[in-house]
Amino acid sequence: MANPATTFHLPAQTTYAPLANPVAVVSPQFIAPYPVDLTITKKLMTLAEGSFSVTDVNGTVMFKVKGSVFSLHDRRVLLDSAEKPIISFQQKLFSAHRKWYAYRGESTDSKDLLFTVKKSSILQLRTQLDVILASNSSESSCDFKIKGSWLERSCTISLGDGSTIIAQMHRQHNLQSVMFDKDTFGVTVYPNVDFAFIVALVVILFEINEDRSGND
Repeated sequence: MANPATTFHLPAQTTYAPLANPVAVVSPQFIAPYPVDLTITKKLMTLAEGSFSVTDVNGTVMFKVKGSVFSLHDRRVLLDSAEKPIISFQQKLFSAHRKWYAYRGESTDSKDLLFTVKKSSILQLRTQLDVILASNSSESSCDFKIKGSWLERSCTISLGDGSTIIAQMHRQHNLQSVMFDKDTFGVTVYPNVDFAFIVALVVILFEINEDRSGND
């Protein structure tokens, strides 16, 4: 029997103020001067763990995320519409904070590290993740923050101080998703924000919260 699935949409908003300084973590080619609405669909019953597809409002495939349940590390690769690897990310083994590393392309070399994501604290009642860019060598503070309720599938991604939101996700029950055994995330990326970066963060958010070990 299919697991209950959810679709995430944003509540209506009238304006999206573009950031003065564009957020380009992966590449400027993934930045738009307007809000970008994406649908991220996870196939729940599959041997190919980490299999997601990402489409725009017209249903056009923008990205795919692939992974394998048989690898030593939980490893995922974000591909563009032409199947070119954009980002690869994997979980650190035996990490209490569920730390993930994201690299450019299919690399796992430290020189190609883009960012890391980890739980802000080991025990959490509500989701709170710290995103640290590779250039932030001191790691004294995070560059981006993910906050919200995973149970309600309502989260925001903001700049490190938490005052400026750059992307949101929200949920709405979707009967079609339940029937076809899928989990579907609706995400709105704000203007001047790298949407490939946001897709990677949402997938890592999913993986951290759906960790099979049961250690949330």
